[in-house]
Amino acid sequence: MKTIFATTVLFVSILSNHNVFGQGKRVPVSLGRETYIEVEKGVKLHVTDIGEGKPIVLIHGWPLSDAMYEYQYQYLSRNGFRVIGITLRGFGQSDRPYGRYDFDVFSDDIKVVLEKLKIKDATLGGFSMGGAVVTHYVTKYNSAHVSKLALFAAAAPSWIQRDEYPYGLTKEDADGLIYTTMTARQDLIASFGAGFPAKEGNISKNVEKWLEDINLQAWPYAVTQSITALRDLDLRDQLKIIDIPVAIFHGTQDKLCPIEFSEELHKGIRDSYIVKFENSGHALFVEEAEKFNKELEKFANQ
Repeated sequence: MKTIFATTVLFVSILSNHNVFGQGKRVPVSLGRETYIEVEKGVKLHVTDIGEGKPIVLIHGWPLSDAMYEYQYQYLSRNGFRVIGITLRGFGQSDRPYGRYDFDVFSDDIKVVLEKLKIKDATLGGFSMGGAVVTHYVTKYNSAHVSKLALFAAAAPSWIQRDEYPYGLTKEDADGLIYTTMTARQDLIASFGAGFPAKEGNISKNVEKWLEDINLQAWPYAVTQSITALRDLDLRDQLKIIDIPVAIFHGTQDKLCPIEFSEELHKGIRDSYIVKFENSGHALFVEEAEKFNKELEKFANQ
């Protein structure tokens, strides 16, 4: 009888311990980084936030998302940086509310994200239209949260030709592109494959398809409104008030934002230098990814 009782107690004890272990509280493995950050009531932006160390904040181009920086996240997060990619409203996985999609709104949204993440002394980088966004941000907010600016194939200081500025598209060509966003957006995005790299073969068909897929995620309304705002943006007079170090990365064979853009930026920003990517077109972040990553690392560490 005692043997039966002892066996029963042991069996119950084993079951109880199994339940404790099986139903025990899971130990969190994330570091509490937010994937979505609310910038105004009902509007959240998608954010990639990985790594530890000095902050580098990256803003994507048109009509991409923060996913474009996949190979920058991989490198920089393993080399002593906290890398934060912000997807602008209307693009990628960010919310797409009806309303304005211009450079004041984009800058305001970035400010809220940096405040909520308590970012200080960041290197802020922007690609193509994102280069115009970050340039506008540092001039509007006096470089709040930011100690360095990096411009990658920036669509700045002006994307279109103006008086005493013969670079970029004519207004008529820009208007035609804007119209195409409303009538043949898919064809327009597919055509970027040929225009993005310096030459065919600089990026693989798989990478080309990956970028096209990211582009197609953008909300069509935001695509049209933002490129219209870019047509109307002229940052030339704002460059002189930038008082932080600026690195200007540009592909010498860029067909979408000509190399002259980088030279005009360098002329207007007193503490700036140009890094030329001799084997790249507009897609320098993948065409010469190793050089891109190491030059950005070097600049952020200065």
